Parts: sequence; C-alpha cells; structure tokens
Amino acid sequence: MNTIHKQLDSDTPSVIDVHGVSKYFDEVHAVENLTFSVSKGQTMALLGGNGAGKTTTISMLLGLLLPTQGSIQIFGEDMLRHRYRVLPRMNLTSPYVDLPMRLTVRQNLTVFARLYSVPNLKVRIAQLAEELEFTEFLDRTYGKLSAGQKTRVSLAKSLLNEPELLLLDEPTASMDPDTADRIRQYLMDYQSRTGSTLLLASHNMREVEQLCDGVMMMRAGALVDQGTPQTLLDKYGRSDLEQVFLDVARQEH
Repeated sequence: MNTIHKQLDSDTPSVIDVHGVSKYFDEVHAVENLTFSVSKGQTMALLGGNGAGKTTTISMLLGLLLPTQGSIQIFGEDMLRHRYRVLPRMNLTSPYVDLPMRLTVRQNLTVFARLYSVPNLKVRIAQLAEELEFTEFLDRTYGKLSAGQKTRVSLAKSLLNEPELLLLDEPTASMDPDTADRIRQYLMDYQSRTGSTLLLASHNMREVEQLCDGVMMMRAGALVDQGTPQTLLDKYGRSDLEQVFLDVARQEH
C-alpha cells in the first residue's frame, strides 16, 4: 500500500473552521456542538456509522443546510453570509447524488463546466475522461452507466474547476479493486500537484489509511475522537482502522 502522510507546519492556514456547530431537525439532533479545523493541503477523513452526522456536516460545509447554531468558515469566509465567494473554489463528489439520467456524460459535464465558467471546457472534459478512463462512454447517456462508471463521472464533475477544497463522499464506491486503487493514486497526485485540501467520508478503512493525514470519528452527531491514523491505532491498540471504527461505533453513548 502506497501510504504517505504529510507533516503539516503548525502555522499552515486553515481551509475549514467549524466552531460549535449543531443541526436540529425538530427533535432530531443530527449534529451536536461540532468543532474542528482542516489545514491547507491536508487530507482529513470524517468517519462514522450510518446516522452519525457525516452527510449533514458535509451539506452544511457546502451551504446546502444552515446550522441551527455555531459558525462555519471556509477560506476565511463566513458560509452563512458569504458562501458564494468560496463555492467556486470547492466541489463535491458523491455516489448518492445522480446527474440527469437522459443526458450523455459529455452533456452533463458540459453543463457543470459552464456553471463553473471552466475555460476550454471541451479540452478539460476530454482530459478528465482520459485520466479517469471513461472516454469510451462520453457519449453514452448517464442513466445507462454502471454504478462504478457513474462514480468516475461524478468525480470528473467535481474536478472540472480544479477545486482548492474537494469534498469526497465515498469516492470509490462500487469500483473494482484495481479501478479504486487507480482513483486513489489519482487523488494523491492531484493533491500533490495542486496543493488542494481534501475532506473524505468513507466506509473503506483501507482507503482512509492510504489517503488521510488525519481522522475525525463521529457518533450520534458528535465528534468523539480524532488524530492521525497511527495515533488512533496506538490509542486503541489495534492493527487497522476498521477495528478502531468498530470500537468507536460500538461504544456506549
């Protein structure tokens, strides 16, 4: 496994600053008093079981949901007041957000490239299709793709604007092991080339160990532990992060 974790300088600026954030849906406390930061150039994992609050947190980072209380700053901008200043500098990929089924892959990517005012969009789309190995189905309708193919197209969509902050929700879902490994290497190369910041939500602990410099563990809407992968392995006396994940998920609330 090619695993290289960066050592960040203490004065590296933060890209994400979340302070005291909660999100309530009537009586449901989806996120409770969440505080964390992610530094520029860092790859951070946001882990937790189903219902832990990961998707709600990512939605608030994107400005799709407003927090009930607390503050979120991205690139130093308050997401409650000035999110449109930073949205062009970030993007999201998720296998749970489908693109229009009747449009071809090329048409879908063209629409999003125009939304982001991507220069030379035809060249950019062709480049991503080649790098992510889906040139052969650029003119196939999105609805006819396999789940793994859709995941690759979603990743390409998220990279159209070369984001400085990339939010990755299960970026290798439904991919075979070989393709998933290629995608992970691609993401590491992308970050190395651009100096971008990555926030990764994944249930693939091998992926987290390979990609991430830091790990945040959520349970029942709260942040319950965090550290480097090695720090958490040492703390829980485990040999891999999957065992740590199970330990945290099964702790009494």
